Amino acid sequence: MSEAESFEFDEVDHLTAGTVGPPGQRVFYLQASAGGEVVTLKVEKGQVAALVTYITALLSDLPPSEPPSTDMSLIEPVVPEWVVGALGVSYDELSDRVLLLAQELVVREEAEGAEEDDDDEDLDAGVARFTATREQAAALAARGLELVAAGRPTCSLCGNPIDPEGHVCPRLNGHKRPG
Repeated sequence: MSEAESFEFDEVDHLTAGTVGPPGQRVFYLQASAGGEVVTLKVEKGQVAALVTYITALLSDLPPSEPPSTDMSLIEPVVPEWVVGALGVSYDELSDRVLLLAQELVVREEAEGAEEDDDDEDLDAGVARFTATREQAAALAARGLELVAAGRPTCSLCGNPIDPEGHVCPRLNGHKRPG
């Protein structure tokens, strides 16, 4: 296995989340840039929702800040470096900065007939560390909230997304909901 690429931006110029594709087929991305270098990571909608929730809670315990008036769209071309498996957020009081940590999703493939090791091998997972201002983190949270809310409407009975063609609701024993 080749070693995955890692990234460390001590001060991001741009930090955003975005999507490509129509609702129901959207692909979510987390993107940061610093000093002309752009890093795009593929994330899941649920990861964006969790990130929004955590950043919002973190910032609610700190003095308020105004989000910078900046363009929150993705920088083209949108080509992900890797898929995110885990996200973490922390706040450094000394520098008054928010640290976003993303770790690559690594799928361990078992060789056929190989014995399973109890101890985890050192898997070469990429890591991205993005350090942002509270204002940038607040803007990311606001943008992420917009993206998650812009998805397909959900069924009031089962909570599943409703496609434009309709919705077969499991709470109605597989029947379509009346229009």
